[in-house]
Amino acid sequence: MEVNSAIILHHIAEAKKGKQSAFNFLLDTYWNEVYGFQIKRTKDEVEAEDITIQTFSKAFHKIDLFDEQYKFSTWLITISKNIHYDFLRKKKASIASNTTTDSENYLHHIADETPTIEDKIITEQNLAKLLKDIKKLKPHYQQVIQLRYFQEMSYKEIAQEINEPINNVKVKLLRARKLLAEIIATNN
Repeated sequence: MEVNSAIILHHIAEAKKGKQSAFNFLLDTYWNEVYGFQIKRTKDEVEAEDITIQTFSKAFHKIDLFDEQYKFSTWLITISKNIHYDFLRKKKASIASNTTTDSENYLHHIADETPTIEDKIITEQNLAKLLKDIKKLKPHYQQVIQLRYFQEMSYKEIAQEINEPINNVKVKLLRARKLLAEIIATNN
């Protein structure tokens, strides 16, 4: 999506002031570009999505370092490339990761259709439709929504629970809410 550079610069300036709506705009505007770049490199949806989340997390954390004379998309792609290189280095260095990655990927593709006790309680409270929509999300998005909204954990507690930086948690929740809103809109 091609957006006027003045609008982009305005949102970057707002993001530097900490405005959440500016971060949302930048995420929405550049998500597909960064994700598409990574999907071509990794050939793996989960890996590409994780790297994209880390890219935005790092970019938003270091937004003050962005130099406006360059294109924001180029800056994001550079960050994304570096995260991917780090990922490859770590993957190569760890023999164990080669054996567990395949089984982890397999587990990510298994859908859990079994209703839990929580599901039954929520159904009794007329929230069954919402839960079904949440289950359409990928497991790591389901997890952060469950921890944030059903277990009412703070960002810090979620970060500790899933062993990821707080910025990654914020980006994952932002993305999960956006995808859930799209699912709900599609079903109505």
